[in-house]
Amino acid sequence: MILTVTLNPSVDRALEVGVLIRGEVLRAADSHIDPGGKGVNVSRALLANGVRSTAVVPTGGAEGDQLVDMLRAEGVDMLAVPIAGRTRSNITLAEPDGTVTKINEAGPVLSDAEFAQVSEAVLDAAATADWVVICGSLPPGPGLAAFTDLCEKLVAAGTRLAVDSSGPALLAGVAAGAALVKPNREELAEAIGAPLTTVGDVVEACGRLRAGGAGAVLASLGSDGAVLVDDAGVLAGSSPVSVPRSTVGAGDAMLAGFLAGGASGPAALTEGLAWGAAAVSLPGSRMPTPSDLDRTTVTVTLDPDLSRRLHP
Repeated sequence: MILTVTLNPSVDRALEVGVLIRGEVLRAADSHIDPGGKGVNVSRALLANGVRSTAVVPTGGAEGDQLVDMLRAEGVDMLAVPIAGRTRSNITLAEPDGTVTKINEAGPVLSDAEFAQVSEAVLDAAATADWVVICGSLPPGPGLAAFTDLCEKLVAAGTRLAVDSSGPALLAGVAAGAALVKPNREELAEAIGAPLTTVGDVVEACGRLRAGGAGAVLASLGSDGAVLVDDAGVLAGSSPVSVPRSTVGAGDAMLAGFLAGGASGPAALTEGLAWGAAAVSLPGSRMPTPSDLDRTTVTVTLDPDLSRRLHP
């Protein structure tokens, strides 16, 4: 079982528009409303492909009730921890060429007591989990020390911990000794304080995170695919998408596929890339099912061209 932790979940509404024109009244060609939050998406993707998962989510207000109802309707196993604040709502505007504009609320403030309740639920459930995956932004309220303490307790208990976050939270996961971290290109560049313009830059940056304590680094690079750096060496892969519809949740689907595929080696990277590409081909934050996956478009190489430049 894979336990996911989304500290700042959301209700996500996606609207498809022809062209996003600032200041104009636009009519949506289509709309979708889905459960949101990176860890929630990982659980949804795993469930859609027959992999057991439980999602830990703090929820509050009418939006929190709506989130719980949607997850139940999808059959997601969850541990909902009640909080006083209101679960946030996010809006995605998707254009036909794949351009996505997101408007994310900050989310509710979690008190120290509420964060302690969430941590207790995670630590209890982790005892029967193969992986614990902490994803997304930290909610307002609890300090970084509380998040770091949770990561350290999980690692000390022998839990295989994966962290998909940004900024100080990502670095806290690295320092705690997470078995896997999954930054995107921007998050990885922020973590090392330098731009990434080539595959070699990405590999070097991943190596720095490993030197800081992370066991493996899976860097998602958008249209440039992904790079995996672990004890076995360096892998790079790509999976082109002919008709992109929405990138929302694509990195989450990639992480889910990577874990479902064994979390190491070419087979896992292939699975992750196939799941991520399938998510890009779907509207809103829909997660792919087995019928959406096309592994024949995935290319993985053991000897990537480190000089290859990344798309701007």
